[in-house]
Amino acid sequence: MTDRIRGRVAQELAAHDGNQSAALAALLKTAIPDVMTLFAASRVGGRYEHSEFPPTADILKKTSQKGADQIWEGRPKWRAEELYRAARGGHVRLDVTALDMNAAYLAALKTWLPIGKLVHSEGAGHDPKRSGVHLVTPAAWEMTDLPSPLGARKEPGRLWITEPTLRLLLRCAKLGFCGEPVIHESWTSGASEGLLEKMRRALAEVRKEAVANSDEVVNEYVKSMYSKFVSTIGESTANREIRRPDWMHIIRSQAFANLWLKAHKAHTAGLTVVEMSGTDELHVAGDWQQVFPEGRDLTQVKAKSIYTLGE
Repeated sequence: MTDRIRGRVAQELAAHDGNQSAALAALLKTAIPDVMTLFAASRVGGRYEHSEFPPTADILKKTSQKGADQIWEGRPKWRAEELYRAARGGHVRLDVTALDMNAAYLAALKTWLPIGKLVHSEGAGHDPKRSGVHLVTPAAWEMTDLPSPLGARKEPGRLWITEPTLRLLLRCAKLGFCGEPVIHESWTSGASEGLLEKMRRALAEVRKEAVANSDEVVNEYVKSMYSKFVSTIGESTANREIRRPDWMHIIRSQAFANLWLKAHKAHTAGLTVVEMSGTDELHVAGDWQQVFPEGRDLTQVKAKSIYTLGE
């Protein structure tokens, strides 16, 4: 698996007489078919045979070519408003570090994905051996020092969420942060957390080598492969080898859930969570290096900037 990735890089470098810029440009153009070839190779001998073009439930269909479907991914856009008000009033002064989570979508490839076509069901039960999308009424979120797992959503009432968001809400309920969401109906299939695992490990291993060797050609190629895999496995004309909008939403939601878990870890360790945004940005005040290892590996974080709140 890893040799396939290294081999493609070596092939393009040889074809362009060692010109790294030209080789990278060629690699980026073929990132989608390359990652799909890698995915197919990773599934050889797999325990489950996944569906590549299952029927798409109406809730997963776009309302127009540039429109969206009905799924809410829980993308975070949050900051501690009470803290900001106190800072504006001159009552608080904090040194804040903006942390960047490395390769967020690559890490999110480890998630519970539906194997076959999604099947409709009604009722409040949740089966951890299945995965899909769920229509829920979430409980109220009263915490002011941690964001809701639903991210930036302001509108109350029912909404369609993915498996990672539901599992995170159920986990928060067990922690006493909120009540359990009410599940009204679901579209799910039998699931596995390992469908993308061989591919994820290969990409992570090659990325780790590239970081250690300061090899930006390989690093950018790997980044393009996993990011384009996520962005094109839905209803994209750029990738005609698979159509799984449910996978796309679930992987994205897993990245957002992973970021929330990092915020919760910081909060539990006594850091002040100041802000969360995008897929990979977490702002904290306090000695974050005692909580998170610093670096560019998947299990590490890196500091993007430092600023003073209330200056």
